[in-house]
Amino acid sequence: MRGLETAFVTGATGLLGGNLVRELAARGVRVRALARSPAKAALQFGGLAGVEIVEGDMLAVPGFAAALAGVDVLFHTAAHFRDSYTGGDHWDKLRATNVDGARNLLSAAYDAGVRRAVMTSSIAVLDGPRGAVINETMVRRVDRADDYYRSKILADEVAFEAMKAHSDLDITLVLPGWMHGPGDAGPTSAGQVTLDFINRKLPGIVPATFSVVDARDVARALVASAERGRRGERYLAAGRHMTMADLLKVYEQVTGVAAPKGKIPPLLLLVIATVSEAMARLTGKPTLLSLATVRLMLREAERSRFDHAKSERELGVTFRPVAETLRDEIAWFRARGRIA
Repeated sequence: MRGLETAFVTGATGLLGGNLVRELAARGVRVRALARSPAKAALQFGGLAGVEIVEGDMLAVPGFAAALAGVDVLFHTAAHFRDSYTGGDHWDKLRATNVDGARNLLSAAYDAGVRRAVMTSSIAVLDGPRGAVINETMVRRVDRADDYYRSKILADEVAFEAMKAHSDLDITLVLPGWMHGPGDAGPTSAGQVTLDFINRKLPGIVPATFSVVDARDVARALVASAERGRRGERYLAAGRHMTMADLLKVYEQVTGVAAPKGKIPPLLLLVIATVSEAMARLTGKPTLLSLATVRLMLREAERSRFDHAKSERELGVTFRPVAETLRDEIAWFRARGRIA
């Protein structure tokens, strides 16, 4: 593997980070796994050969910068995401973690002697007409982005700025879609949809489309990018375009649970989100559906068809069937008592 003996992984206890740590360890790579909670990381990686847990936070990069010394490749998967769709203004935290954190991380890594990094970007940085097939050249304008999407666009700019400042710094960027799969300890929004479906808490079919991908396949794309990716290039690992109705059919096939049939119109979704945010402010409890989520859903509908030709050609990226992903995800939740 192209000079890859020791790797540093940020966001190691997340869905993608955890699968990446396991993928690297399985290949015999020594891994330094960054986690805010060493106890949580120990539960995930305890007994996994070659994995060293590093305590640290992307808001305080100097606190773990020394652990970057002697690393062949930095894999950056950490990001602030979930809270940005719970209502309210989260821009300061998004900027501090996703933008400033990335800048501080790359600076510390370079100072420590790291010359190769793979950054986890997002399909959020791309855009195109409704129904179009979108590739890596179709970069989203900042004025067509919500706060989370804007933070990912700016994080990419940080990577390109770092390469401009250091001609010997090699960075590639991998752009995942909506990730599902085993190891979703959070759970993420994807995992929560799975749990809600099984518990019959999904009220109906929303007018949304997604690009669904297995986190294990994204992890393999990250490793392939470290092995074969070209400096300064973006590589899509977005998975398969699906409507919500398509996804629910797969859930039904995998679980035997009947999928909801009724459609929820956009106007009703906006009303529900408005009421939900008002109740959240009154009760202090998390909102069930935020306006930011609904607006994103409606804005991005039929903008989830992505062209993986470049990633397939240069990285050998492939995607397993969505049914396999959901089956493994559900088995993982069940084994941990999350599903009766």
